[in-house]
Amino acid sequence: MEIVAGKLPGVHVIDAPKRGDERGYLVRTYCEDHFRNAGLNTHWVQCSLTHTAREGTLRGMHFQTSPFGEIKLIRCVSGSVWDCVVDLRPTSPCFGQWEAYELSEANERSLYVPEGVAHGFYSLTDDVRMLYQMSAPYSPEHASGVRWDDAELSIDWPRPPRLVSEKDLALPWFQKR
Repeated sequence: MEIVAGKLPGVHVIDAPKRGDERGYLVRTYCEDHFRNAGLNTHWVQCSLTHTAREGTLRGMHFQTSPFGEIKLIRCVSGSVWDCVVDLRPTSPCFGQWEAYELSEANERSLYVPEGVAHGFYSLTDDVRMLYQMSAPYSPEHASGVRWDDAELSIDWPRPPRLVSEKDLALPWFQKR
């Protein structure tokens, strides 16, 4: 398992090699010792699986506010996504900046997203399944986000989305959150 720091403080990419033979393969998706040694969260209170049926669907940009701010460990278990994070921490040197990674069933990559960083993705294929581990329970009263198409953030999405939920279209603009 290789844990590499991203551009945004606290964001990490986790690459896990496949080990296999003629029967198939195994990929270690989480190792407490590796995470602890890298100074990352090792306590996960909730796991969720999402399914996105159609290529071109955009989900995001989501986060939870205090006291339910959460760290996420995100993995694409089928299909492929262009996964984006935005730093919303006012004291961060990267406040308002974004970075993105392709997560896919093929590359076995995971993304570690710290508290205060919004997350979203664009489905590059049909039939995408994403696995989330979270450090805090979901709290509808603390669920928040920013607009995926905010001109000030200037996120360079792979293509215009075909589908965005009404909830995501109603998220506030970056400076008005």
